[in-house]
Amino acid sequence: MYRQILVDPNQRSLQKILWRDNEQQPIKTFQLNTVTYGTASAPFLSTRCLIQLSLECIDPIIARLLKEDFYVDDFLSGAETEYELKNIVNSVTTILASACFPLRKFRTNAPSIFDDNPDTLTPKDLDVNARTSALGLKWDPRSDTLEFSLNINTQERITKRSILSNSAKLFDPLGLLGLCTIIPKMILQKIWLSKLEWDDPLPKELEQLWIDFILNLNSLSSVRIPRCVCIANPINVELHAFSDASESAYASCMYMRSIDDAGNILVRLLCAKTKVAPLKAISIPRLELCGALLSARLSAKVMSSIRRKITSIYFWTDSSIVLGWLHSQSRDLKTFVSNRVSEIQQLTLAQSWRHVPSQLNPADLASRGLNPKQIQRVNLWWDGPEFLRQDEREWPQNIALLSDLPERKYLTTTAKTLTNTVTTTYTHTSININKVTQIIDFNKYSKFTTLQRVMAYILRYLHNSKCKIDKHTGHLTVEELNLAMKRLIKLHQQECFATEINILKINKNLPSKSRLLSLSPFLDDNGFLRVGGRLQNSSEIYTKKHQILLDCSHNFTKLLFAYMHKKHLHSGPQLLLANIRNEYWPLKGRILARGTINKCSVCRLMKAKSINPLMGNLPASRVTPSYPFEISGVDFAGPFLITDRKGRGCKISKSYLCLFICFATKAIHLEIASDLSTDAFIMCLRRFISRRGKPNQIYCDNGTNFVGANNEINSFLNSEHENISTFGADEGIKFNFSPAYSPHFGGLWEAGVKAAKFHAVRILGDRHLTFEELSTLFTQIEAILNSRPLTPLSSDPTDLEPLTPGHFLIGRMLTSLPSPNLQDINPNRLNRYQLLEQLKQHFWGRWRNEYLCELQQRNKWRINQDNLKEGDMVILKEPNIPPLKWRVGRIHKLYPGRDGVARVADIKTAKGIYRRSLHQTCPLLHEDDKTDLRASEPSVIDRGEDVYAHKEK
Repeated sequence: MYRQILVDPNQRSLQKILWRDNEQQPIKTFQLNTVTYGTASAPFLSTRCLIQLSLECIDPIIARLLKEDFYVDDFLSGAETEYELKNIVNSVTTILASACFPLRKFRTNAPSIFDDNPDTLTPKDLDVNARTSALGLKWDPRSDTLEFSLNINTQERITKRSILSNSAKLFDPLGLLGLCTIIPKMILQKIWLSKLEWDDPLPKELEQLWIDFILNLNSLSSVRIPRCVCIANPINVELHAFSDASESAYASCMYMRSIDDAGNILVRLLCAKTKVAPLKAISIPRLELCGALLSARLSAKVMSSIRRKITSIYFWTDSSIVLGWLHSQSRDLKTFVSNRVSEIQQLTLAQSWRHVPSQLNPADLASRGLNPKQIQRVNLWWDGPEFLRQDEREWPQNIALLSDLPERKYLTTTAKTLTNTVTTTYTHTSININKVTQIIDFNKYSKFTTLQRVMAYILRYLHNSKCKIDKHTGHLTVEELNLAMKRLIKLHQQECFATEINILKINKNLPSKSRLLSLSPFLDDNGFLRVGGRLQNSSEIYTKKHQILLDCSHNFTKLLFAYMHKKHLHSGPQLLLANIRNEYWPLKGRILARGTINKCSVCRLMKAKSINPLMGNLPASRVTPSYPFEISGVDFAGPFLITDRKGRGCKISKSYLCLFICFATKAIHLEIASDLSTDAFIMCLRRFISRRGKPNQIYCDNGTNFVGANNEINSFLNSEHENISTFGADEGIKFNFSPAYSPHFGGLWEAGVKAAKFHAVRILGDRHLTFEELSTLFTQIEAILNSRPLTPLSSDPTDLEPLTPGHFLIGRMLTSLPSPNLQDINPNRLNRYQLLEQLKQHFWGRWRNEYLCELQQRNKWRINQDNLKEGDMVILKEPNIPPLKWRVGRIHKLYPGRDGVARVADIKTAKGIYRRSLHQTCPLLHEDDKTDLRASEPSVIDRGEDVYAHKEK
């Protein structure tokens, strides 16, 4: 086709090739004068030529065929009669020949149309016995049937790559084999979930699934599908679209139903489409809605493609929930449902949707998948359900729809089940409302609103079954909800106070041991059991003087308390009970009010208390004599603003305080860092080593405890862990990083930072110093901090001066005056080395006797709380995040210390495993806690692993 189209001479120079037959010949240049296969513009140019021919054609029918019936260079068309078909062939052939597009290789089931001109056709041009293929489908003109060609390699190794490759070879553009081709899609989805590489061997179960499918695939080669889907000379043509869904996939299939003037009915499968269910778990009603949307889109595509006039179109689904959604306002539904319902309502009419029983729904086969060897025997798939070949009066009747069902799976399925129970039980008898409403089991509900609305729907159904005119439809009204509430209260009182009610009905006194005797109960005109009490003369309203009695041990009362607690914005026990007592009198209500607050997940979260394990023993580096700064801690503080020079016009920049502290002597060394970079920190460390000596180990936190202005420090320490550790390894220094969000692990250097900032903030105020001035200030602060006593001062003036970190650095406090000149002392008494050694031993002796004993006491966390166990649920407290957004996790692994007390744990959350100190976690549930988090706010549950997942399984 491409070589029949000339290119404009001005553009031919862009189509040149170089060629020679062998290397000895000179290279020749050839210019291509026609459209060339492989160029980006070739498909457009050829298609545009066909469109131009259609635009120039006078006959609108032929013009439409030229425009719409070509697939690349194949002309696929047909007609109702041989006369029409012959006219089409002659007209199209003549028009295309005028543009040098001669048609060849005709295939038809009516070869008689070429009887007039047999000399112009060669045997290749017209061969009625030859099969032809297009888009993977083979057509046999003799039998006028469609067949499938399969080219599957069954010998190659089974991997994800081979399965994907072979699945792509199953060409089925109309989806006629959708109930079989969905199986490899399901297998591929399971392979992706297993996270295998392309050439990894498959697990045995997945490999067996593919083998079972591929061994029976040859059965599809014998499938023969009639090409004609419409009866001859129809007077009525309908389209029927069926949809269904399972946990694995959802599908839609469309049938054409045609009727002739003699009343004969033909139903044939027209097309189908299948999709696997998303990896994210979705409820079955929502998947059914996705199937309905697939039907709506497929019908829109068919209606825009088919040329036959369609008298009507019907959509069938076996989901009453989907029908309820489609008959409601999309704006009243949740986002997922609302978006799909809105699109379906734009593409279809709500009146065209009907209910079909599951056993009569052919889309059910495609949503579950079918073995290829069974496909020929499934008449339901090829010919549709039997009722389509009957009169419309024999079709399944639509069920009574609850048109405003809310988008809640539990509510919709429960209302449907109870309504079906009512219909089945009381079809042939007079309906007794008391008997009907007693089918509700209070213990099966976890939300008060769900219980109330289900009862309201049942009462609506009973009302509509009696009244033929004033039927209730649409959203539930306040009157219906109030009526449902009254009915629930009566059922509750009949279950809890049946004995008392029966006694009061016959006007007898309650027994002396009755639990209601002190309340003087009575039955009102409506049959409610109310409190008599002593407030008859009060000016309060009737319902507050005579409250309705409730039993707190009953699930109805518990649900009511939970509902009122949330309705009044998580009120406390006293306020909750006061609000309920305005209308109801719950027995032992104070106990239930406290229990409701204790079991509320939101209230529990807001009152969560951190775990405080027993304060750990001091490490050996804190209680063992060593050289100053041999084992040190480091921390950053700031930023501090500095200027590049004095006077006006100076540039202000940030600088940071880098603090080193000795573990043994609490001596402090302060450095100034010009910025937060690895080079700046390493230079600070080199200056520290040059003046204080090289340490063996350096401890620091990982920066995640910094907040506010120190977020830069946080980012620096987080990102430079590896670089800092590499430098330390090269220098023979070991760096130790504490767990995230655990500042109390570095209490020693945190206290040093606090003390240094105490002096710096008070001296600086709002002034900006130069780098030299700030460096001088830090060294002065360092001298003051190293002159602080390590032990409490004595009130006795004869005692020695207090021991300070400075004594271990220079032999005295850094802020004290120099010692007097001792040159006049007789040198024979002590030499210099002995004197220094004696002074050193004297300091360390005082360190042991005076300072070390002060570290014995535990100032806080003195009692070891109940240790968490692996698998327990906890909340991760995080700074600057609202409590309701704290993540929920499960203890994955504990790390006990030398004393057996665990202070650090790995916590598994929905986003991975994090290492945290237990001080930053709060226990969520204990073994004896029966809190039902399924009734809590979604924000609590959606953040992490379902607390009750294992319990429900």
